[in-house]
Amino acid sequence: METGNPLGTLPADIAPVDVDAGADIAVAVLAALGISACGVRLLFRPGQPALAGPMIEGRLIPAGGNVATAALRHARVTIAVIGVLADAIEASGDAAPRFAGLHAALDVSSTRFSSDPVEDALLTADLARLGLVVAGRRKPAESGPVSVSLGRKGARRPVSCDLAVAFQAAAEAARSFGGLPAGALLVVAGLTPPVPAEGALSASCGALGRVEANFG
Repeated sequence: METGNPLGTLPADIAPVDVDAGADIAVAVLAALGISACGVRLLFRPGQPALAGPMIEGRLIPAGGNVATAALRHARVTIAVIGVLADAIEASGDAAPRFAGLHAALDVSSTRFSSDPVEDALLTADLARLGLVVAGRRKPAESGPVSVSLGRKGARRPVSCDLAVAFQAAAEAARSFGGLPAGALLVVAGLTPPVPAEGALSASCGALGRVEANFG
């Protein structure tokens, strides 16, 4: 986290044995470094369970510029949406989250391991592959199905995404971390199939607008 140096495979005696243990490690890493989470991020993956982890303010960057990928290992880009909570998410309950606004975003997931782990427990300990989140402009909150697409200009294939369902799943993940206060961020990532973090990529998120970045 501090040096950017990659980690080797964790020895069996300290590797997390399950996803809950991985989440405990992720929280403990931030506490040891004095880093406060600003929210919770849920990364959806095709054909696999979603990964939940803390969101860190320092990993948010504005859209439209160049994104350096030299320090991002095994980087993959998907569309994300950032929700700014209008109300707190309590640790108990099942109410749908309410938002003061939403941001279309590009999620750049990466790992701190030299190899690319496949174990969910290790990936969760690794902050659920949190790399960078490239945030677009804030828009009024939307819910329900939206058409999203990601790729190079002129080469994007739209897919349908139900933001209400995605954010409900993210809210459940936030409750597992103890809840979130109003103003915190709830991030849903992996809304499109992943693409390599290479060249100019453009994302369209329906009424939430577009977000672009150049990776290299």
